[in-house]
Amino acid sequence: MAWNEPGGGKKDPWSGQEQPGGPPELEEIVRSIQNWLGRWFGKEGEAPPPATIAWLILAAILVLWTLTGFYIVDEGNRGVVTRFGRYTESTLPGLHWHIPFPVEKVDIVDVEQQRFLELGYRSGVGSVPQEALMLTGDENIVSVHLAVQYTIDNARDFLFNINDPEKTLREVAESALREVVGRSTMDFVLTEGRSEIAAQVKALTQQIMSAYRSGISIQTVNLVDAQPPEEVQDAFEDAIKAREDEQRFINEAQAYANEVIPKARGQAARVLEEAQGYKQKTIAKAQGDTSRFAQILTEYEKAPEVMRTRLYLDTMESVLSKTGTVLVDVQGGNHLFYLPLDRIQGFGSAATDRSPPGATEGAAAAQQLLQRQPAQPLLRQPARGREGRGR
Repeated sequence: MAWNEPGGGKKDPWSGQEQPGGPPELEEIVRSIQNWLGRWFGKEGEAPPPATIAWLILAAILVLWTLTGFYIVDEGNRGVVTRFGRYTESTLPGLHWHIPFPVEKVDIVDVEQQRFLELGYRSGVGSVPQEALMLTGDENIVSVHLAVQYTIDNARDFLFNINDPEKTLREVAESALREVVGRSTMDFVLTEGRSEIAAQVKALTQQIMSAYRSGISIQTVNLVDAQPPEEVQDAFEDAIKAREDEQRFINEAQAYANEVIPKARGQAARVLEEAQGYKQKTIAKAQGDTSRFAQILTEYEKAPEVMRTRLYLDTMESVLSKTGTVLVDVQGGNHLFYLPLDRIQGFGSAATDRSPPGATEGAAAAQQLLQRQPAQPLLRQPARGREGRGR
C-alpha cells in the first residue's frame, strides 16, 4: 500500500513501516490542560472559567518574575543593589535574592581584578605626544611613558561617585606626572630619578583619587620610558657620551689617587718612624756619653796622672790597632823595600772608616781632660834604638 493511500497515514513513506507514537498535537495538549484544570477548579471534562485561567497565568508569571531575583556573586566580586536607582546594599560572594526588575537592579563589580592604565603611550600603537611631552623644571622637554596598575577597593564609590572612573584616573595621573616632572630637572628625570618620580606620582594620584572618593586603589606606578624628543635625540646622545667619559675620567683619577695616596702616606710614616728612631738613638747616645764622661771625670779628680795615662793608652791602642805597623832593620841587611802607597792610603781610609764608635769620643774626652791640666810628660821617651829608627 502506498503511503498516501487510505489507512497508510501512520506509515513511513520511505520504508513503508508504521511509525511509533509521535508527540501529541497542540490541540491534544490544550485539551489535557483543560481537563486537569477542570478536575481541580470545575467539573471534570469541562473547561475552567476564564477568570480562573487568568489568575493562574498571573500566578505563573509572578512565580517566574520572583525567580529572576536570584543571583550569584562569584569569588572576588561584589554585588551592588540599587532600588529605583538608589543604592541599597553591597553583597558578598554567594547566592542572594533581590526584588526583580524594575524595582531593584544588581551590578556585579570585580574588586580583585588588576586593571592597567597607560599614559603617554598605547600598547601596539606607540607614543602619544599629547600625553607624553612634558616640560621640566630647567625648561627642557622630555617624553615620559607611565604605566599605572590599580584595583577597586570600594564598589559603591566606584559606581556612583565618578561618572567615568578610568578617564578621571588618566587625567589625575597625567596632572600629577606633569607636576612632579615640572619640579625636576631633565637629567634627574632621565637618569637616577625614575623610581623617585614614580613614587611621588603614585602618592599624589592616590591622594587626589581618595579625595574624590573614587573607590580606586593605586597598586603600582612604573616610569616605563623617559627620553628627550626625537628632534634632539642625537644631540642628547652626544651629551650622554660626554657625561659618561667625564665620569670615567673621574673614576680613573680616583683610582690613581687611591693607589698613590696610601703609598705616600706609608713613606711619610716610615720617614717619621726613622726620624723618631734617630732622635731616640741620638738622645740615648748623648746621655750615655754624658754619663761616661761624668764617671771618667770623677775618677780623674781622684787620680789625675793615672787617668791621663790610661786615657792616652786607650786612645793610642784604639788608633794604632787599626793601622799597619812594620818593623824594619836597616842596619842588619841590604834589602829593597817596595811601598804600595795606593794600598796603604786605601787601608788608612778604610781603617778610619772601620774605627770603633768609641774611639772618636774617647779621643775627645782625653782632649778635654788635657785642656783642664797643664801639659806634662806622660811617659819617659824611650831611647832611640834600632826599633825606634825602624819605626
